[in-house]
Amino acid sequence: MENDSAKFKTVATFPDRNMAELLVTLLDANGIPAGVFGADSSIPSFGWAREIEVKVNEEDYEAAMTIIAAADKAE
Repeated sequence: MENDSAKFKTVATFPDRNMAELLVTLLDANGIPAGVFGADSSIPSFGWAREIEVKVNEEDYEAAMTIIAAADKAE
């Protein structure tokens, strides 16, 4: 992620860190820096723990959502 003063926007939430990390890898591969927030462990939460968020810089939000939508269609 760029710096501490940047505003971040959540692009997705997941119940486990592994899925969040996969999205971060996809975004990074497309030139969008992303980070995982709220991840306390790599063990799936099974709904009782806080969800894990993937966030991007505010200015990258639209591009990130376009990449995510394209990846969803490809599945």
